[in-house]
Amino acid sequence: MTRAVPLVPLATLLALLAGACVHAGGAAPPAPGRPAAAGVEVPAERVPTDIRRLTILVRDMEASLRLYRDVMGLRVNYDAELTTSGVALPAGVPGNRVRLVLLNGNDPWIGWIGLMQYLDPPLPDPGPPPTRLGIGGHVLVTNTDDAVKRCAMARDVPGVRFTAEARLQTYPGRGGGPPIRVMGCNFFDPDGTFIELNQILD
Repeated sequence: MTRAVPLVPLATLLALLAGACVHAGGAAPPAPGRPAAAGVEVPAERVPTDIRRLTILVRDMEASLRLYRDVMGLRVNYDAELTTSGVALPAGVPGNRVRLVLLNGNDPWIGWIGLMQYLDPPLPDPGPPPTRLGIGGHVLVTNTDDAVKRCAMARDVPGVRFTAEARLQTYPGRGGGPPIRVMGCNFFDPDGTFIELNQILD
């Protein structure tokens, strides 16, 4: 099936890529049942910046969705083909057709993942994905409902490369608080993004 390509103004595309959506009054709606990190309080006054989303350029959208949608359980809230300038987002060529998929977890405002595949023309293949991290590398840290189960599911996604299986890790508590217990695994996704798929234990 051919997906329709909407005519999207460049300013709209840039807002999507930057996560620059603003709710009425400039405040994000609260998420029901939002978990809290021990020892971290809600600021008395709003800080100026929220981390809205990480957008990842991917080789194969369907392969990436197998991980982020089917294994992690993130929900698709946007899926469209767009045309880029090749300038503001410095990739591809002017007029490049891309597919952009946005996924959210339990919070409707922050903590999203964007997946973008360049379709016509595709981006040059960068070669084998990395097996080690270095300067400029990044780690996507998640919190899931059942790390042991979802780590096992992630192993079945083609292109995923594990560095550590699911195991219990204990970290010093924040500000002298109780130890922080985390069950989780570590792996590279099919395009080289390094992921900690964690479950914070009570």
